[in-house]
Amino acid sequence: MKLPEILTEEELLKVLEITKKPHHRFAFALGFYECMRVSEIVKLKQEDIDRQTKLLHIKQGKGKKDRNIPIAPQVFKGLKIVPIKCGVRALEMKFKENCKKALGRDAHFHMLRHSGITYYLTKKRWSSLEVQRMAGHSKVATTEIYTHISPDDLIDRMWGENTSTNTKV
Repeated sequence: MKLPEILTEEELLKVLEITKKPHHRFAFALGFYECMRVSEIVKLKQEDIDRQTKLLHIKQGKGKKDRNIPIAPQVFKGLKIVPIKCGVRALEMKFKENCKKALGRDAHFHMLRHSGITYYLTKKRWSSLEVQRMAGHSKVATTEIYTHISPDDLIDRMWGENTSTNTKV
């Protein structure tokens, strides 16, 4: 099975830096930090935002399922931009264009969702069940596809946390 392509948070920030329109920047951030599909982003309305409980109510997502997801601190201030006055195709094209400019590589909008799921699993160390709930996957096995472990992650794990031992072989 081929692993989904992803962007790191650092790469996302490079893309956001060159993105001029606030609604584009915000849509890209929602894709990554909220693990949202582009269709869910363009359907989001002010009444779907509960600032008190810090939840977004995603209505009729894939499979006609509803879900509640926590609002990431990185997107909280941008919620005033909702609804995103932009269509699915326009967002997809702008993201592809900006990734080419900022990163010199091809990317598609859905990579933001893949990247966010991977970010929460590997960098934030959320459990598979927590990320499954956030992503709206019906099976945890679907979520676990995103548990990319890079060689750097393994090295950090090996050397970064328990370097105090003086045992030599």
